Amino acid sequence: MVARLGILLSGAGTTYANIAEAIRCGRLRAEIAVVISSKSGTGGLLKAASYGHPTAVAENPEAVTTILRAHHVQWVAMCGWLKYWDPPAEFRGHTVNIHPSLLPAFGGRGMYGRAVHEAVIAHGAKISGCTVHLVAGGYDSGPILAQQAVDVAPGDSADTLQARVQAAECELYPLALSDLLRD
Repeated sequence: MVARLGILLSGAGTTYANIAEAIRCGRLRAEIAVVISSKSGTGGLLKAASYGHPTAVAENPEAVTTILRAHHVQWVAMCGWLKYWDPPAEFRGHTVNIHPSLLPAFGGRGMYGRAVHEAVIAHGAKISGCTVHLVAGGYDSGPILAQQAVDVAPGDSADTLQARVQAAECELYPLALSDLLRD
């Protein structure tokens, strides 16, 4: 049986497209049941339409849960989701996120996107990376499933560091999801 995956996104949908490609190429055994955006008009919704995946817009936590249930989702993958959604019991332990740092460092409310990389550089960290974790309650909390380190190079800007971390995310997220869904 193939796992039914619900995708939560808020922007361009780059992480979602990476997962969709991993499924298409056979590196991830799953099917995308629905793509939910926190707002209309996102690039992620356009990408979902091009893949032929069902889409929805949900601006509050109750709507997210209702849509996931309606599409019989078994697992939820957050792919740049910028709204707070604490998974209800049926999705707890079945909701995964990728964060652009080595948690627990540089996580929490407001720590997403470029802000994370700016903080890493301002702190003088020598390594950064990405973390795949189960979602549980607070921002960037929950058991860590996998991490991949990325060196912070002398002279890095937030943009150059972000590009390397995103490349690591493209490798790590489908692998971690595949391991999780296989188990």
